Amino acid sequence: MLDKLNRVNLLYDIYGPLLTQRRQEVLQLYFSDNLSLGEIAAEYGTSRQAVYDLIRQALAALEDLEAKLGFYKLFQFQQERLLEADRILGRAQLAAAEQERLREIIRELRQQNEQ
Repeated sequence: MLDKLNRVNLLYDIYGPLLTQRRQEVLQLYFSDNLSLGEIAAEYGTSRQAVYDLIRQALAALEDLEAKLGFYKLFQFQQERLLEADRILGRAQLAAAEQERLREIIRELRQQNEQ
């Protein structure tokens, strides 16, 4: 569940500005401010079902943008490679194979950024 929440938050950070103002507000209230569907419905003067549908549509829009643009996937890739590089660099002495792996990681990150 926490992984899903983290994914939603990252997708929102990346693609949120591309959503309508209302979708942005509802996602912010639900995921960041932790308001319930009922509380959001009361604030907007609508039903809980309408709020639920709006959240579902907003999440689908975020996933659709990710499927088309892939910035979240790129971010995850870079984070994994950077963590690996950090682990390698944390060792006292680097063997030749580790130095080459760091060079490979750097090349991969550069290639991903160029795409």
